[in-house]
Amino acid sequence: MVKQPIGIFDSGYGGLTVLKEITALLPQYDYLYLGDNSRAPYGNKSYNTVYAYTLQSVQWLFAQGCHLVILACNTASAKALRSIQQKNLPQLAPQKRVLGVIRPTAEVIGNLTQSHHVGILGTTGTVESGSYILEIQKFFPQLSVTQEACPLWVPLIENNEQHSKEASAIIEKNVKGLLQKDDKIDTILLACTHYPLITDQILKHTPKHVQLISQGSIVAQSLQQYLQRHTGMESRISKNQTLEFYTTGDTQDFDNHATSFFGRQVTSIHTQL
Repeated sequence: MVKQPIGIFDSGYGGLTVLKEITALLPQYDYLYLGDNSRAPYGNKSYNTVYAYTLQSVQWLFAQGCHLVILACNTASAKALRSIQQKNLPQLAPQKRVLGVIRPTAEVIGNLTQSHHVGILGTTGTVESGSYILEIQKFFPQLSVTQEACPLWVPLIENNEQHSKEASAIIEKNVKGLLQKDDKIDTILLACTHYPLITDQILKHTPKHVQLISQGSIVAQSLQQYLQRHTGMESRISKNQTLEFYTTGDTQDFDNHATSFFGRQVTSIHTQL
């Protein structure tokens, strides 16, 4: 049988936190991860640039045999997913599918808050797109959603500087900035797949009653439900329990970082898009 893995895409390493949860819940499938590390981070890039880079990456994953691709990147999901689904897929590959991380989160977040006041911590691109507010309002119009852009968090994490004094001050500033906008927030969504790595530091600056929500398990459960509903797609995915990792950046650098994000050692292959 031809190998047809599930493609997982991120601008860098963050998507590995999503892949970790997906493989824990659905270990039977084959997975192919692509990190566009040479052009990361995407968070401060323009709509057109993120769209172009994401489309290139999706086409690369399609060429590797993926029929289903998950954009495990909030910025790509916010700025590129809809255009790819509506404009490109019908022409490029009408039988293939591209899914994101925003909608699955929006579908459940209203069930996780008691105060109906939710905070979003994300990249500049994700926050400015307004995608979370739009999607959440479709499912939970009564929710109050407040956002805070954290433009320095991803560079700090990717440069392994998240435990520095400077990082601590930046994290505190952003978290307090969010909570000052709405003191009724009881649920904060980490709307970037990098942010689970600094959960402990974020919690230092949040009241005890405020919970942090990471996306990995939410996306994994959503994918499980998607495959249960779409049996035709599920039957096309190969099931050899294999994992492959590709990066457009330096493989040694990717492998060193991947352990923190994925929880175990990986060996990546360099590719060009």
